[in-house]
Amino acid sequence: MEEDNKIKKRYNRVAPIYDSLEWIMEKAKMGEWRKNFWNKIKDRFPLENGKLLEAGVGTGKNIKYYPDNIEIYAIDFSENMINESKIKLDKYNKEAKLLEMDIQDLDFPDNHFDIIVTSCVFCSVPDPVKGLQELKRVLKKDGRIFMLEHVKSQNRPVGKLMDYFNWVSLYTWGANINRETVKNIKNADLKIIKVRNIFYDIVKEIELTK
Repeated sequence: MEEDNKIKKRYNRVAPIYDSLEWIMEKAKMGEWRKNFWNKIKDRFPLENGKLLEAGVGTGKNIKYYPDNIEIYAIDFSENMINESKIKLDKYNKEAKLLEMDIQDLDFPDNHFDIIVTSCVFCSVPDPVKGLQELKRVLKKDGRIFMLEHVKSQNRPVGKLMDYFNWVSLYTWGANINRETVKNIKNADLKIIKVRNIFYDIVKEIELTK
């Protein structure tokens, strides 16, 4: 709980300038990856009359890609991040229910969502396995989880470098650059349908089911 509060405070603190901090990365490649990621979700899975959860909406960088024909919920544990997302909902004329909520303790019933989306979220969840287990709980039996996440490289020198510099991002705003997310997925007992590397083995698109 103490660690959760520390990270929440960090994200509340940086929320008003968060987009500026990531502007270069977003313009360089992340924005393109994000757009392609959402296009693949729309092509891969039927979206009409279903329910979609974006777990970890942040400042709302994905909002402009939200489909219009599905019920959407978007959560974040940072109140100030939610406030930034509200601005983007208005900007892009999109509809979603924005809720302040912890991914490790979701206030949704079992088997509730057809699609769950995360992007650059599990770098900052204090207990990532618990968070993944919660996503599994609220996912429908035939549902899908789509993830766009950065993870620790399995290249030993690069991985060691990421371990060494992890403290910089961790103590600035609470994100870990050395999370072993694929291993955490397996520990959460989720089934991996597909893993695709889009930037070496550091940035991945992942598709999961129960």
